Amino acid sequence: MKFSERLRRLLPGLWFGLLLAIAAIATPAASGALDKAAFGAVARAIFAREAPASLVLGIVLLVIERRDALARHLETGVSQFSSEMTLAIVALFCTVAGYYGLLPLMEQARAGGATSLSFLQLHAISLAFFGVKGLAVLALAWKAAR
Repeated sequence: MKFSERLRRLLPGLWFGLLLAIAAIATPAASGALDKAAFGAVARAIFAREAPASLVLGIVLLVIERRDALARHLETGVSQFSSEMTLAIVALFCTVAGYYGLLPLMEQARAGGATSLSFLQLHAISLAFFGVKGLAVLALAWKAAR
């Protein structure tokens, strides 16, 4: 088995494990053990590390899937666009929009600045992006395991 195939099978599971550990262990534990201000600082630190990791994992998987899709296209003539590429793009979009797009707005809303949405509304949207990213990565992991 080629190295890129091993990565294609391994990385989605690792990525999903990271997201699951954050959602099911790290943030709930910090929320239960810390006051509101300290929890906010810890959560910001967790997601400041998760977002770049998600970008790297997503880009690596997208490049691998793109190369595989091109090879399939050259051999069989089928479309170069695969469902795995779509899932990786969805996960990357959710990372960029949810962390890099919404975080500045959430910081502004938390500081009392004028924003079109409240901090809680922005937080809910961010949480939805994280959930969709988790589902996309889970689907990638499932497809890689087949």
